[in-house]
Amino acid sequence: QVQLVESGGGLVQAGGSLRLACAASGRTLSAYDMGWFRQGPGKEREFVAAIRRSGGSIYYADSVKGRFTISRDNAKNTVFLQMNSLKPEDTAVYYCAAHARWAPTTIPSEYAYWGQGTQVTVSS
Repeated sequence: QVQLVESGGGLVQAGGSLRLACAASGRTLSAYDMGWFRQGPGKEREFVAAIRRSGGSIYYADSVKGRFTISRDNAKNTVFLQMNSLKPEDTAVYYCAAHARWAPTTIPSEYAYWGQGTQVTVSS
């Protein structure tokens, strides 16, 4: 099993930036594909970005493409989400998640391990 802990959330003005981190323990992160998801008030959890084990393939939701960047440092067992040009509609609890499936996926239910989430609030 792998345990995930997110950090880096906070309050930021529209147009600002935040960098989220997801630290893993228990097993090496290189065994897992990693994803970032978010859940806004009254909304379902939605896919934000994903990165494959080696970092060779990356996927983004259309809503964040060109503004967010996912990366990973397997040596440090950490995944990052750099968020630029933030908008009020990016306000949500952000979660990192891990899965060991063969194929990449953007579906929350196919991720086996989740962090506790970190709040991101973007003011207008």
